[in-house]
Amino acid sequence: MWAAGLDGHISPFRRGPTIGVEKSFSDVMDDLNFGGFINIWGRYDRFVFSGDIMYVDTTDSHSAGPLPAFTIPGVGVIPPGGNINAKVDSKQFTATLMGGYRVIDTPQFTLDALGGARFWHISNDVTLTGSLGGMSGAVSYDESFGWVDPLVGLRAFLPLTEKLSLQGQADIGGFGAGSDLTWSALATANYVFNDHLSASVGYKVLDVDYDHSGHVYDTRLSGPVLGMTYRF
Repeated sequence: MWAAGLDGHISPFRRGPTIGVEKSFSDVMDDLNFGGFINIWGRYDRFVFSGDIMYVDTTDSHSAGPLPAFTIPGVGVIPPGGNINAKVDSKQFTATLMGGYRVIDTPQFTLDALGGARFWHISNDVTLTGSLGGMSGAVSYDESFGWVDPLVGLRAFLPLTEKLSLQGQADIGGFGAGSDLTWSALATANYVFNDHLSASVGYKVLDVDYDHSGHVYDTRLSGPVLGMTYRF
């Protein structure tokens, strides 16, 4: 579980206005339709593999009214008293795949060098519903965009006792190939119950600055993480 809040600036549609967004984890949960996050690690000898997938589907609604009279070019004057409801359905899919080599492998400390890519896909669907008196009408528009960021990173593991350990992973990428810059960091404290099961608690940050072809997605997801690991 990643209890992430959202902070940043986005333009949901190509060459649309850039909107400031600041939501706590409780705000995100209020808007959440579905979400999930999973992380997988594998190792063979000194060769390592890392993968994670995140999917978030939220719906946010806002209403305004009754409105004063206003003019729409080509239509004319809209009388006062109307109401407008806007519903925005946003979906974000992120997948990170990395491989590498264990450059330090001792009982006291391990360090992995990593390289790979992060895949992004963002979609937004906006529905505007207007009503005036007994009349109403609605219009919808949807748009999606995506990109791929190259990444380099490190992962470290530090045993403290037989059952307690610290783990950290960080990566940086983009470099103008996809986004201008993206980076992430994850730090956890881990407790081993047995040979197969352990629990982790920590903090994760995922930051991206994407501005291309009229789309803007400059955001930071951050918050505490709580998880269980099954080793086989």
